[in-house]
Amino acid sequence: MIQNMNAPNLIQETFIKFKKGSEVISELTEISVGVTPHEIVYSEDKMKLLHYKTTVKNPCPVPVLMVYALVNRYYILDLSPDKSVIKNLLDSGFDVYAIDWGYPSGMDRYLTIDDYVNGYLNNAVDYVRKKSGADKISLLGVCVGGTLSAMFCALHPEKVKNLICFVAPIDFDTDKSLLNIWAKKMDVDKIVDYYGIIPGDFLNMGFLLLDPFRLLIDKYVGFFEHIDDKKTVENFLRMEKWIFDSPGQAGEAYRQFMKDCYQENLLIKNRMEIGGKRINLKEISMPFLNIMAEFDHLVPNESSHPLIKAISSTDKESKVFPTGHIGMFVGSKSQKEVCPTIAQWLKPRSYAQNENKIDVKKSKKNNHKSKEGMK
Repeated sequence: MIQNMNAPNLIQETFIKFKKGSEVISELTEISVGVTPHEIVYSEDKMKLLHYKTTVKNPCPVPVLMVYALVNRYYILDLSPDKSVIKNLLDSGFDVYAIDWGYPSGMDRYLTIDDYVNGYLNNAVDYVRKKSGADKISLLGVCVGGTLSAMFCALHPEKVKNLICFVAPIDFDTDKSLLNIWAKKMDVDKIVDYYGIIPGDFLNMGFLLLDPFRLLIDKYVGFFEHIDDKKTVENFLRMEKWIFDSPGQAGEAYRQFMKDCYQENLLIKNRMEIGGKRINLKEISMPFLNIMAEFDHLVPNESSHPLIKAISSTDKESKVFPTGHIGMFVGSKSQKEVCPTIAQWLKPRSYAQNENKIDVKKSKKNNHKSKEGMK
């Protein structure tokens, strides 16, 4: 039998690493997220509107309202000072707001998509318009927040100057994601009628099972390999806090979204209705930027890309970055490539006097999937 002479050393090194890792973890008294300075300027039921403190002397006159998904929490956009989409935009010269949807409970089970889009989102937009003095604002919708933002822009185009959809599902007829495949066979009525408020843990477990090896095994192996590094531990715990901080979902809104979007794909067909009004994506005519992740296991490009052909905007572009869904917010490319791309596109479109100076011809050439940012 051949003995591994290095085994004792390996065991000793592992013990020392775990011992130091235990010391690092014990010294961490609190893991802070969403740390960029802000204040709550408007609230309605569970929804809160956050306004972030500007970091430049004269920010762009057109404010940016960030709309995150109803599932999970908005602070993935502001996870830490060095992993913050929000701080990056502030430092790039923008006046930034964000919606915190809160945690639905009790009678919130009867909230509909109409309540979210024509109620809470519309009121938040109106507040930002009044507060800033701008007739139109920019919407940056993330994941399903981008889907809701597209719905809003189709119904209220007069209030939005620029629309950015950030890994947002629009065309749900794809087999490139297990989520889309599972959703088609789901008995939504039975789930909603039983729960009322769909538990966040119920939904979160479904998301984890979409990529079980990476999300349930591989990440912990990687964590233990660097358990003695304080910054690695802090970032890992921040992500764990976000992953398992899963709000429940209002039953009726969940019912319509799953049926109309995932199962019948009505949105991209211009046949979806909310509040008695049909959503026609052709009504979206403002400048549009579509941001996608090449390796997105939740929202494949095939789900996001069709929006650029469904709208009537002439100034529109698509950008694809070589990362995954979460990497778009907290990965290495987020701060170095994704955020600067958004700022570079949005800034000239955030000044009224420059409205007619955008290079529209260049934008038209990008009405297909762009590989810019993939170098």
